[in-house]
Amino acid sequence: MQKCTIYLSLVAITLSLSACNFNKTNATSESEKLTSNQEIEKNKTYAKTDFSFDVDPETFTVSITENGEKAEVSKPQEAKEVTDLKKSTDEVSWTYPTEQINVKLKKEKNHLAVSLTSLSNEDATFSWPKLDAKNYVLPIAEGKTFPNNQKEWLAYFKQNEELSMSEAFSMSFFSTNQETFATTFVMDNTFNSDMLTSTDPHLTLTANHHFIGFDKNKTLNYRLYVTDNDPVAIAKTYQMDRINLGEFKTLDEKEKDNPEIKKMRGAIQVYYWNSRILTTEDIKWGKLPKIVDEPIFQWIGELLAQYGEDGSEEYLKALEAFKNNEGYKYEKNTFLTSINYVLLYPQFYNKEIFKNPDAQAQKLIDKGIDKLSEQERYDLNKHLLAGVLGDLTPPIEQWGQATSSDVFKDMKISGVENAWIGLPNWANGLMNPTMVKTAADEGYLIGPYDSYQSIQENASIDWNTASFPNQELYEHATVTKKNGEKVAGFLGKGRKLNPTLIFPDVEERFKGITQNGIPFNSWFLDTDAAGEIYNDYSPDHLTTQTEDVAGRLKRMTYFDQNGLVVGSEGGNDFASKEMAFAHGIETPVIMWSDPDMRENKESEYYVGSYAALDGGIPSKYKKVVPIKEEYKAIYTDPVYSLPLYKLVYNRSVITSHQWEWDSYKIKGQVGERRMREYLYNTPPMMHLDKEAWEEHKQDISDNAKIWSPFQKAALQHEMTDFKILTEDRLVQKTEFGENLSVIANFSDQDYEADGLNVVGQTALIIHDGKETVVKTEG
Repeated sequence: MQKCTIYLSLVAITLSLSACNFNKTNATSESEKLTSNQEIEKNKTYAKTDFSFDVDPETFTVSITENGEKAEVSKPQEAKEVTDLKKSTDEVSWTYPTEQINVKLKKEKNHLAVSLTSLSNEDATFSWPKLDAKNYVLPIAEGKTFPNNQKEWLAYFKQNEELSMSEAFSMSFFSTNQETFATTFVMDNTFNSDMLTSTDPHLTLTANHHFIGFDKNKTLNYRLYVTDNDPVAIAKTYQMDRINLGEFKTLDEKEKDNPEIKKMRGAIQVYYWNSRILTTEDIKWGKLPKIVDEPIFQWIGELLAQYGEDGSEEYLKALEAFKNNEGYKYEKNTFLTSINYVLLYPQFYNKEIFKNPDAQAQKLIDKGIDKLSEQERYDLNKHLLAGVLGDLTPPIEQWGQATSSDVFKDMKISGVENAWIGLPNWANGLMNPTMVKTAADEGYLIGPYDSYQSIQENASIDWNTASFPNQELYEHATVTKKNGEKVAGFLGKGRKLNPTLIFPDVEERFKGITQNGIPFNSWFLDTDAAGEIYNDYSPDHLTTQTEDVAGRLKRMTYFDQNGLVVGSEGGNDFASKEMAFAHGIETPVIMWSDPDMRENKESEYYVGSYAALDGGIPSKYKKVVPIKEEYKAIYTDPVYSLPLYKLVYNRSVITSHQWEWDSYKIKGQVGERRMREYLYNTPPMMHLDKEAWEEHKQDISDNAKIWSPFQKAALQHEMTDFKILTEDRLVQKTEFGENLSVIANFSDQDYEADGLNVVGQTALIIHDGKETVVKTEG
């Protein structure tokens, strides 16, 4: 057995990777042919068929008997009046007249079908089932399992007594472990449903469903499956259910319609920060003091005073400092931030300032300033500025390339064959189209962050996602609560948009961005797969949550049909057919509500701010922070984690971390998280600018040489198995088909079994009988 040991630390890697089997993955071998959906369905035998059920209509208690063992899988609720009770061998139905709810239970071949139908045309709420189990299996993010008395989870649910299932659950089910079997409640979707929690004396859960009066669909369907007490059985049964509903589509099928998706296979995930087209490297600082009184610099101050959120005071102070030969790091950053900011302004052109535009600028001026596209406007502004700065800067085609295009070229030379590169805004690309073209030419995917979540009445230029040319949207396309109030936008600014009403505006934005041929080949849609969905009670456009989601999926499909690889925040599986990748399933946002992490800047746990004085990575994404002990069980402890989402969607959606919590973010857990990235087939994610690339270059490039071929092999199969190998749950194994497996040893003790030795704090990859040890530090 060939063995190749690779030490993946956060510093230089000294061992050569050339001998490792992952560099020569045969993705077309006979053993790695893709399985069709029909074969998946045919081979799944996890759901039991030989069970019976009992129900008490008054308390809606449901019991399941399987192999002689009986368990109350839905606990008694307060007794209700029952009418129209009907019973047969395999079916029971009745009505709750006070609640105006019809109930029907029917034993099907491999599940118990339960339907709840509202008879009212008004909004109504009904609770069922009530769960009181010793252990729960829930699709929170990637997947969690925990006993009903685990203290950190009790504390979590005490803070979260009402969870919106469409947001909190990545998939439409929840499971309980009985003594001898598991029961899984599968829903068509989780829209309008909450999970109510009680923590005294231990955790109990109650599903709470809201029937919306104006929603024509008055029925909530459950399918109650009985399986072994095994997360694989639970997940694969759910996978079968999705396939039966027609809600499962493989990457292979998606690639047939959009071949660009193939570039996601084996790609590391990079958020790239380069908000400046003019950088420190582009300014001859020694010449600046002599020309700070030139009209251009005064004009920049006037623009900032009139249109800038922060005004011009700091900029003018910086100019004065340069004039006195006292321009240091802060002044340079202020100067660069100001110049790059005003280059975005449509008001930048002033014929009194720019009296001798070059040929390209004159051509665009002649076209008509108000007729220019966004990219043409930026091109005009750059040429105008270059024309008055003279030899203070290099030729315009060199602006910003040392901190963008040159980095992408170096990534490729260093062995990063596959990468997805996300820009914080489309303006970053339009201001620097050479950067976008370079990434695409290197074979990488590159695309902007985009959002249709909120609209602001007077959005600033640096919040352009909340701004639309259509002046009617703010009043006539925003979401109204039942009480008549408008739903506030992100961070309380503006309002939330109704996605069913803005598709023409989505098209308008996209065509405006791409009309000059910028080669974006990916698109990231904020929140569309995060489950933050709404019923809109606006009288002139009543909209259900189902219709809200359909509006989101329509725009995801639109971008895909335009040849872009589509991803979204969250990754909740109502969008699984429409997206190729998702950010947030593996590590979601950690404790948004904790003031030590979000507000208290003196706290060691403070995650950082959105500001970046140097135009690079904001501290929110760059700063390495620990997380509090009580949060580890919820977010990172492998003891409570399960790869439920991957067991269902490994071949369908490529999932990674939410961008706030990239692979390097959590102090003391970088190694542990990398082990799980291999165990769960989770792409490493990082925030980069030129400085961060140089800092992490060796680690990123050497890891990529292993990661890329590993994932290409893993994506040829489902995740076929997951095993806990030790009683402390710290040694775990995943399998992808018959010839690829990963064992992760999260403990400090060596693990030995079946002729294998897995050293503590390492992951062992076994592919076609060859071993690769991933040893991490940090």
